[in-house]
Amino acid sequence: MASPSTPPTTSAQACWTVAPGRAEIRSEALPALADGEVRVRTLHTGVSRGTEGLVFRGEVPASEALRMRAPFQTGEFPGPVKYGYVNVGVVEAGPAELLGRTVFCLYPHQTVFHVPADAVLPLPSGVPPARAVLAANLETAINALWDASPRLGDRIAVVGGGTLGLLVAWLAARLPGCEVQVIDTQAGRKEIANALGASFALPADARLDAALVVHTSAQAAGLATALRLAAFEATVLELSWYGNRSVSVPLGEAFHSQRLTLKSSQVGHVATPQRGRWSHRRRLELALSLLTDPVLDRLITHSAPFHELPNVLERLSTGAADTLCHRIDYPI
Repeated sequence: MASPSTPPTTSAQACWTVAPGRAEIRSEALPALADGEVRVRTLHTGVSRGTEGLVFRGEVPASEALRMRAPFQTGEFPGPVKYGYVNVGVVEAGPAELLGRTVFCLYPHQTVFHVPADAVLPLPSGVPPARAVLAANLETAINALWDASPRLGDRIAVVGGGTLGLLVAWLAARLPGCEVQVIDTQAGRKEIANALGASFALPADARLDAALVVHTSAQAAGLATALRLAAFEATVLELSWYGNRSVSVPLGEAFHSQRLTLKSSQVGHVATPQRGRWSHRRRLELALSLLTDPVLDRLITHSAPFHELPNVLERLSTGAADTLCHRIDYPI
């Protein structure tokens, strides 16, 4: 028992990747809350299947270890490392204006944590906590469209019907006059693509001559499809991140005669066209404000209790093709 002169501590549990392909739940004690901090009890976290899958498998290149750090990461790649950035919880202690508020924070998978008060964003009215786990992916999709600069009436193809690709399609389909098609190898993604306002096709049946192609499948075959679908002088925006894998890119065939642009997009920096006016925080606030549409709940296809998270990470890392967003639920 702590003596009266010893600051009280809070017990927490967190998920750590202890070695490539292996995660475990660890206990830790939090120190007393410092001035200007909030204590947040987690309600839900989301698993970022692409990036967290690379971290879990130990596929983060040494050259990118610093740039790949999550805001509140503990440990180093390949492990042990506490990683993650999709956390929704309730403020239990801290400034009066935040007490009891449901907030989003770029924090790893942990039951309770302390962060500076300005590191949390209260959820807007009309955004349920369980849906807010889509915020980080939606922020990436927003940044991608800023990078791509689509024009009204464009024909847009999104190759890869995972969570990120579908969010890109949902945003693009709201642009007046734009025709958006999702291309994926899983025919079962058609229904959700249609619900989000886009058409759907298998790769062999996809529509050609897209002014903008966004690639999110993280597969070389998907990138080849993206290049094949691009119209003359179109842009192919690469959102996939391959970690330390080498990828074959078909830059022969019509790549040069079509005068295609292959462009990368990454959420770590605000897209160049918006950088002078938008901060990271303002961009995340925008993402949260757009999560009022109930149709987005269809992207959260799986959930599991916190204690099962190590098994969830293992399953997702081996290619659970039926999963879109996987939400982790915490004990109340």
